[in-house]
Amino acid sequence: MTLPAFVPATGVLATLDLLQIGVDGDVAHLRLARPDKRNALNDALVRQLHTAFVNWPAAVRAVVISGEGRHFCAGLDLSELGERSTFEGVAHSRMWHAAMDAIQFGPVPVVAALHGAVVGGGLELASACHIRVAEASTFYGLPEGQRGLFVGGGGSARVPRLIGAARMTDMMLTGRVLDADEGQAVGLSHYRVADGEGVAKAVALARRIAANAPLSNFAVIQALPRIADLSQSDGLFVESLMAAIAQGDEAAKQRMRDFLEGRAGKVAKA
Repeated sequence: MTLPAFVPATGVLATLDLLQIGVDGDVAHLRLARPDKRNALNDALVRQLHTAFVNWPAAVRAVVISGEGRHFCAGLDLSELGERSTFEGVAHSRMWHAAMDAIQFGPVPVVAALHGAVVGGGLELASACHIRVAEASTFYGLPEGQRGLFVGGGGSARVPRLIGAARMTDMMLTGRVLDADEGQAVGLSHYRVADGEGVAKAVALARRIAANAPLSNFAVIQALPRIADLSQSDGLFVESLMAAIAQGDEAAKQRMRDFLEGRAGKVAKA
């Protein structure tokens, strides 16, 4: 699949030197740009991710995130890990949380194209995205246990929701590494593709997502994770509210008219 010619972003997005950001119509492509460091996350990169995800142009309706070079993201840049007080450690973790929340609970769906290392903070970043596409080279790890650390970028809240607390416990206690097929089997990725095909698949998915009604997409990424944290009765009530809001949107009404009058496509396998 030939990728579209993404136009370099302008404004504040163009100032983020650790990211390469392009926009093509209603889809943006953000690439982590520290290939010499295996795209390890230092404080500057985390802050730039936060800045990017709160400054998308209004026309952007879906985002693809990938990594330059041989790896998606090898986790926390340990060269920057100095001694911190307890308070400094909490503040540092909360800075990461703010960035990851901006991705998961931002205005538009995010598709991650994974390859090579998706390790530590890289897995925390991937788990904040809504859809994950994994190439054959992808491998997952949580080596914090072997390094005297604990996840601090939201992994303990997000990764167990994907694979369960027991599997995450195994990965952290033993250093177990999962390959692309194992990751697909346990739920770390939604799509498994050949090497070199991840970004193209992610862009195709983002295009399909961007074609949805914006309010419907917003409801999916905002309401579903919150409903999952509620009791069933409370979740069902929130579902009713969200369904009423979504179907009351004029764009949704037009889409229903198009479907009923034969102007919309039927459900089909992509």
